[in-house]
Amino acid sequence: MPLSRFSAALALLLAASGGAAAQDASTLKKDMIGQWELATTDRSKTCVVTLKGDAAPQGFKLELEPACAAALPFSKDIASWSIKGLGDIVRLQSPTGEAVIDFTEVETGIFEGLRTNEGVYILQNLAAARSLAKSMDQMIGDWSMVRGNGQAICTLVLTNTDAGNDNFQVFVKGKCDPAVTAFNPSLWRLDHGQMLLMSAKGETWQFEADDNAQWRRVPDSAAPLIMLREQ
Repeated sequence: MPLSRFSAALALLLAASGGAAAQDASTLKKDMIGQWELATTDRSKTCVVTLKGDAAPQGFKLELEPACAAALPFSKDIASWSIKGLGDIVRLQSPTGEAVIDFTEVETGIFEGLRTNEGVYILQNLAAARSLAKSMDQMIGDWSMVRGNGQAICTLVLTNTDAGNDNFQVFVKGKCDPAVTAFNPSLWRLDHGQMLLMSAKGETWQFEADDNAQWRRVPDSAAPLIMLREQ
């Protein structure tokens, strides 16, 4: 290909990629406008951030609820927000536009950011975060694991004690059926509408809700296992 044609083709390619990045940034900006929860991974410290579409000197305006400074001290340095990278980074930034913390989307509506020497923080749609918190609160406590015929085979205690990676500790209470003892669940979490019980060996049992107090192991079998919330 002659040099002039190559240069023209390269220019078109760069223009197209630049347009795509601009479009992605525009879409992300639109999706981000609204209320978000900025929190530690275990949600022990939370802060409500309202992202706005109005222009600020280095990006766009935002509002932090008054409690943010006490919950997350670094939030005192946040003055505005912007879209960076290839339109895929949400930056909470200082008055001069420097990153206080950068977030990238890890799941739909859930962004993850790292502050050196502090750890990972989550930015999540506020309504979804509060819905998850409510669901979590309903899960904490004693549960009976029963067979399909109603025979109780074990009691498990689901806690809100953080065990890392969005997992929480679970304890076996009293004597259990050998199958449960062999599995030896030590962690649990809610994941996409399922309750996951995990063992130290890396095995996972999945349960889906029949209602708020009853979860059935999936895939279903001729000898089903059901988790029942104890009153």
